[in-house]
This record gives sequence, C-alpha cells and structure tokens, in this order.
Amino acid sequence: MASHNHSSHADEKVIPPAQTAAIWKTFWILLILTAIEFVIAFTLPANHTRVAIFVVMTIVKAFFIVGEFMHLKHEVKTLIWSILIPTIFVVWLLIALIYEGGHLY
Repeated sequence: MASHNHSSHADEKVIPPAQTAAIWKTFWILLILTAIEFVIAFTLPANHTRVAIFVVMTIVKAFFIVGEFMHLKHEVKTLIWSILIPTIFVVWLLIALIYEGGHLY
C-alpha cells in the first residue's frame, strides 16, 4: 500500500509578528494615500496641480508596494540602484518628451 504523508499543523509555517506588522503598516499607509487621492479627485478642479499631486502620490504608493510586497527594501543596495536609476531616467525622458512636444507650454 502506498504511504500517505499528510502534513500536520505543526509543519505549517507561521509568519512572524514583525513581518505582519510591517505589512499592516504598509496597508494602512496605502489606504490613507488612496483615501486622500479620492478626496482630491472630488474636490479639486482638473488642472496641472491635481495631475502633479496624483503623479507624486502614485510614485509614493509604488515605493511602498515595491519595497514591502516585492521585498526590494530587503535586497542589496546594488540591486536597488540598478532598478532605480533606469526608472529615474525613463521618468526624466517622459517629462522631456512631453515638454519638447509642446504639451507643457
């Protein structure tokens, strides 16, 4: 007969409280930023200031998501910079192309 190995409850991994606290902290920060975005969306008129606020808040939210949920903040600095420098370049390139294209005059 074949042996059936079932894992017991003792074999299950438990997430340490320190990690769950960091995840909850990130969750609350993202929730607050999203709530602020909703308030801004329904109170400020559509203009360049509102778009700039949304862009900045989106970058801040992406920082928290990539840092905590994709574990980038726990990596070596070289990997972080190898991702951050091209990202900064692409953002600069987009701003330069939009400006040169005459959209921001």
